[in-house]
Amino acid sequence: MKTKFDKIEYFQSMDKWFRAANYLSVAQIYLRDNPLLKEELTKEHIKLYPIGHWGTIPGQNFIYTHLNRVINKYDLDMFYIEGPGHGGQVMISNSYLDGTYTEIYPEITEDTLGIKKMCKRFSFPGGTASHAAPETPGSIHEGGELGYSLSHATGNILDNPNVIAATVIGDGEAETGPLCSGWFSNSFINPVNDGVVLPILHLNGGKISNPTLLSRKPKEEVEQYFLGLGWKPHFFEWSEDKTNIEIHQEMAQTIDLVIEEILEIKRVAKLNDATKATRPQWPVLIVRTPKGWTCPKEWDGQAIEGSFRAHQVPLPVSAFKVEHIKELEKWLKSYKPEELFDENGKIIDEIRSLAPLGDKRMGSNPITNGGINPKELDLSKWQDFAIKLDYPGQIKGQDMVELGKYMADTILKNPTNFRVFGPDETKSNRLFALFDVTKRQWLENYSEKYDEWVSPVGRIIDSQLSEHQAQGFLEGYVLTGRHGFFASYESFLRVVDSMITQHMKWMKKSLELSWRKDYPSLNLIATSTAFQQDHNGYTHQDPGLLGHLADKRPELIREYLPADSNTLLAVMEKSLKERNVINLIVASKQPREQFFNVDEAKELVEKGYKVIDWASNIKEGEEPEIVFVSSGVEPNLETLAAISIINSHYPDLKIKYVNVVDLLKLRSPHIDSRGLSDEEFDKVFTKDKLIVFAFHGYEGLIRDIFFTRTNRNLIIHGYRENGDITTSFDIRQLSQMDRFHIAKDAIAKLYGEKGKSFTDLMDKKIKEHNEYIHEYGYDMPEVVEWKWKNINE
Repeated sequence: MKTKFDKIEYFQSMDKWFRAANYLSVAQIYLRDNPLLKEELTKEHIKLYPIGHWGTIPGQNFIYTHLNRVINKYDLDMFYIEGPGHGGQVMISNSYLDGTYTEIYPEITEDTLGIKKMCKRFSFPGGTASHAAPETPGSIHEGGELGYSLSHATGNILDNPNVIAATVIGDGEAETGPLCSGWFSNSFINPVNDGVVLPILHLNGGKISNPTLLSRKPKEEVEQYFLGLGWKPHFFEWSEDKTNIEIHQEMAQTIDLVIEEILEIKRVAKLNDATKATRPQWPVLIVRTPKGWTCPKEWDGQAIEGSFRAHQVPLPVSAFKVEHIKELEKWLKSYKPEELFDENGKIIDEIRSLAPLGDKRMGSNPITNGGINPKELDLSKWQDFAIKLDYPGQIKGQDMVELGKYMADTILKNPTNFRVFGPDETKSNRLFALFDVTKRQWLENYSEKYDEWVSPVGRIIDSQLSEHQAQGFLEGYVLTGRHGFFASYESFLRVVDSMITQHMKWMKKSLELSWRKDYPSLNLIATSTAFQQDHNGYTHQDPGLLGHLADKRPELIREYLPADSNTLLAVMEKSLKERNVINLIVASKQPREQFFNVDEAKELVEKGYKVIDWASNIKEGEEPEIVFVSSGVEPNLETLAAISIINSHYPDLKIKYVNVVDLLKLRSPHIDSRGLSDEEFDKVFTKDKLIVFAFHGYEGLIRDIFFTRTNRNLIIHGYRENGDITTSFDIRQLSQMDRFHIAKDAIAKLYGEKGKSFTDLMDKKIKEHNEYIHEYGYDMPEVVEWKWKNINE
């Protein structure tokens, strides 16, 4: 039975919405005045430097128009993800038509003056971005980088069973590695407990100046591609031979079929147990329209509509170049704005009546602004999971194993808003306790005999070997108000450092908008670290994410280097409670001596550093002769070993030892508002005494930190881009971040020639070490069996 949504009158109104959205989108590129062409267009009405992207816009406006229709027809909870990137007018124009834009920005009134302001500020100094940015209503996916729309959409809909993420994917975006990985998202979506990702592949044929791959493949190959990935493809093919109304009718029939398939999948799923769910064959909608549809067909003898030439600004018109201004005016008038807006510039009621109501509008869906029902985590005290120590180095433990116990408790206490993500590394990274309370969520076939910890329901998603997917899932989950972390091998977090940067940019812009809600922290755990890659070697050594993130906005970045289990537990509790920050936590998974008791770990995390009394031999108020500093697990271990060696040879040497957990707090408050004052910094590190700093990452980051401070009498032992498949200690020795090199350099700088016998001894030890490992393939007993002894005893 036909409803009002299937009548020709409805499609005629839809075509007016489509024309209005296109008109506003063109106007935003070019116009700074006379937005509805009430007078003849002149150079005073044109921007001096029109900027924007047109090619993707009309196809997306067409899709958006039809999504509004199915929201109304089927009463859907749907939101829009704009994957193609630079097409910000889509969400601006359509949210203006549905009223959301004016509600958020009251100065953009629903009249001629409001449209003028909206047009002028698009891609304009002090205005709005040319892509779907935080300032765009309804946006939740940063358009500044391509490839992550499906990953973000999946993170958004996990544990949100009633929502549909209408995810538009540009055919240029579809060529990226991350987006190709994103098609596997359907393997992790449980139809009972999770929402729906509706991918809408928009084939318009061109990129910046090249054809797109999927648009030029035969339809049969495209269909086989998606069938092979487990999707059910539905095609809409634009035809020049059809009228706009016929085109709308055909698109409506196609998208109705898609939505009805989704609703049937969800209906059946609700009748079943989530733990017995299997992967449905979710639909994918493939929409083919001309690139730059509705713009001039040709210009200067060359095709524009349907060509890559429509990608950005199709007509060469600006306030400096007005000889073709009549062609721009003709293009704008082709949309018949007089039929779309009344004499005051208000959208006619016929168009506005098509908009979904309230939060059903995609421009105001709450999932796109902090989440549907965001909740803080219910966290146990980390101290309940701490290792009890009577003496530093008394026992060995595995930091990630201990963290796993705390995170398992967190999963139990937060069964619907906390998840763990990773690329097939949760077990490798020793988070064993998680598998005592949950499994990996996986909707493909699996075998109880050959697979482990796999189930249709689980709080871990780590079964796809893709850092991009894991990062995208976490970002999507966090942007919708939920919590979690992504644990990965340290070196391969570099694969997603640009994604992390984009997330930071999103937070920065969101925090500048009063209407945007805030977000839980984004937590990254870097383990399998550079200084413990005896199995994988040099290829798996790269601590460079520390330096990469240190260059970003200081108020949004935290870098923690806990030296043992207790400090890691304290760091994790703090990180999960924080909001609007990215936490990078560098943690060891290997058996290591445990040095800091609960009180020490608490102070280390609260202050960011601590003077370690049991590794220092100065009295209160006494100046040291040398200050040893470490940041990181192995730097802490090697520094303590170096101190013990030096103390045995120079027992009267006054030593201060400082461990640093919150690295960026060492920066000047002129750079980072959390940074230590010069007075506190000088008190800890002295104004002129030798500082020997053992660091987990590249040494330039420490030099930068000390550059603005009084004391630059500094020796740094960090990662020096040397590695091999070798022993654990030798990996550190190759970068000279080992006890013998640290001790040697300290004494050489302090005593010069007077310390030659000691430095010669250290060289002998290094030689002995090299000979031993090449003979036995294992570290010397004095290294493996070393134990800390307090230098004050």
